[in-house]
Amino acid sequence: MSASVKSPRAPLSPLGDDAWPDSVEVLIMGGGPVGMSCAILLAQRGIDVLLVERRDFVFRFPRAHLLNPRTMEAFHDMHVADDIYASTPTHDRWRKAVWYTTATGPGRFDGMKIGEVPAWGGGPDAERYRSSSPRAFANMPQLRLDPLIHRHAVAAAPGRIRSRQEVVGIEQDAEAAVVSVRDLESGELRTVRARYVIAADGGRDSAALLGVEMEGPRDMREVVNYHVSMDLSAWSEPDALLGHFMHPAGGARRRGTIQALGPTHYNRDAEEWLVSVAAWMVEGDPDDEAALFASIRRMLGLADDHEITMHSMTRWSYDALVAKRFREGRVFLAGDAAHKHPPTGGLGLNSGIQDAQNLCWKLAAVLDGQATDALLDSYQAERRPTVAWYTAHSLENANRHPPIAEALGFTDDEAEGFRSLEVFVSDTPEGVAMRERVAAEVGHNAHDYSQLGVEAGYHYWAGALVPDGTPVPGDPSDPVTFHATSRPGHHLPHVWLAGRERVSSHDLIAPVGLTLLTSASAAERWTDAVAAVETSMPITVAVVDDADEGWAVARQVDADGALLVRPDRKVAWRASALPEDAASALSSALAVILRGGDAPADDPAEPYLRRIRAAADVLVR
Repeated sequence: MSASVKSPRAPLSPLGDDAWPDSVEVLIMGGGPVGMSCAILLAQRGIDVLLVERRDFVFRFPRAHLLNPRTMEAFHDMHVADDIYASTPTHDRWRKAVWYTTATGPGRFDGMKIGEVPAWGGGPDAERYRSSSPRAFANMPQLRLDPLIHRHAVAAAPGRIRSRQEVVGIEQDAEAAVVSVRDLESGELRTVRARYVIAADGGRDSAALLGVEMEGPRDMREVVNYHVSMDLSAWSEPDALLGHFMHPAGGARRRGTIQALGPTHYNRDAEEWLVSVAAWMVEGDPDDEAALFASIRRMLGLADDHEITMHSMTRWSYDALVAKRFREGRVFLAGDAAHKHPPTGGLGLNSGIQDAQNLCWKLAAVLDGQATDALLDSYQAERRPTVAWYTAHSLENANRHPPIAEALGFTDDEAEGFRSLEVFVSDTPEGVAMRERVAAEVGHNAHDYSQLGVEAGYHYWAGALVPDGTPVPGDPSDPVTFHATSRPGHHLPHVWLAGRERVSSHDLIAPVGLTLLTSASAAERWTDAVAAVETSMPITVAVVDDADEGWAVARQVDADGALLVRPDRKVAWRASALPEDAASALSSALAVILRGGDAPADDPAEPYLRRIRAAADVLVR
């Protein structure tokens, strides 16, 4: 049949609370943000989906909070982004990270600022972040993000988001996966037959059920996190969302971090805070609230009677793990079930949402008969190297604090550390030189906080795309610099289109099927080529005016060329000019894309796995 846009499925009809389907198209294990995002993305396509979560949907702990532009693009597609933006800071002053000795205190060096860097598209980074995407960086603690996504998931898949349901078995045959689910309230055991399963449960059950091995180091550094209410208005820092604390008493180690949680202020006037304290800071019984509060007060320089109210606490350890397989038959791993890495860089939740976006358009295409099951193999080919890169980068970011302490002269000798601070603040050549060294080490944290090359520049080496043999632009090892490019496997360049009020090139991409982007002068010839192609995959021809100079530069093909773009806005194929037989060229490209591309000779994740091992070897515990 010729390429055309298939009529969308009807929205999912409500399912009664007591009704359990015998079969569904996709069953999702896990009701965190990744699982719920999968439910929304699939339900939007009319895919019959069921999500089961072993816990309830009471969200108790802040966890992740930074949502980068590529993630906000995915949330925009889910119709969630506007609600997120409406609930996050309305100003940009929060976009920086700072280093202090303490927040306050009576000592000569208490409350002393060590340095700062712009972060998350703030300050001097603002323009380059704006040029990378039509969606802005957002800040929303997961404590508030999860209920928001949950509301959208319940609306998109009514009656299909179920709590207190534990997956206890998965059996597979040639046609489906048979999932055994236990009701944790009644104890009733039932089975649901699913064409496919998404394991987004953080690996809690899926790891044992599937036997997928995770590679990488575990339990590298223990951290204690507290969600508290406390008054930090005495802190001299007026705006920063995130503060790190280093002190002679901590030697070469960071004592901990604080993050403003709002809900009305995201600076020193925040009512709530996420406090992360290195486990070694806790003296005494780790289950004694008094000992826990003492570690917070000591880190921040607060008085012994400074009021703190505890909301919740959790202990966790740094892991840097990547699953060897992201697909096990009809089951796909996503989010923390497939990869776990330190929070430095804020890439955990973001990479999980990007897993969901990558996987769900492919699942929907296969279930709608637009592609064969082979397309689904490209999920691992594309996402595994990407998250291995993210994991390596996150672990390397965790190593960027000890050099600051070293530049300050901090050692295991606390008295020596204070003598070094005397030099640091002195009006002497030695003081000037030390401040320059410290500023340089603080500045290296741009790799963490100005990492647009990682956040917006991730691309796919192999998968559902047709490589064109051109090199990756710029230095692939540079995490900061972002190069917009239409090279296959990369994200479609963002350009505000001339003559269209706030319409981005991204907004032209159809949510279903593939989109062929070309100029007005070549549109008729490309439309004829699309019509001549025999395929079940819908192809939408999107046209940009020839006079749009911004797009003419960004597209990196001639006026009669074209870009074939996926729903996740990754370029799948590009024609630098109109081929002599455009229909044949397009058919050949589709054949590669829809079979999931060609497997690379070498594992593209391996260089990043080596970086993970190297970074783990030097991590300061």
